[in-house]
Amino acid sequence: MFEDKKQAEEHDKYLELAANITSLIEREIPGISDQHSEAIGLLLAQRREQLAKACKGKPEELLEPFEADTQPKGMINAGLKSAGATGNKETDNVTPLAANQ
Repeated sequence: MFEDKKQAEEHDKYLELAANITSLIEREIPGISDQHSEAIGLLLAQRREQLAKACKGKPEELLEPFEADTQPKGMINAGLKSAGATGNKETDNVTPLAANQ
């Protein structure tokens, strides 16, 4: 799946971030579906660099088109198809993750 250990570690960090975001969303937004909270968690983890720039005073960053090369290299994209596909071939093959593993 990955070319080297560094890529695998980057992917693990991505998955951990997505799972923690998912847990936060589920805890703070009563009634949200698991499917939607996982999709949001994955989206925010994938776009973490754009989100960080937005939080540092450049909110327009969130409106910029998403480029796949901002994700950890070698990562197999987990698509958001089951929670509402984006139409983006890069992200429509995502596997949802369980937040409280």
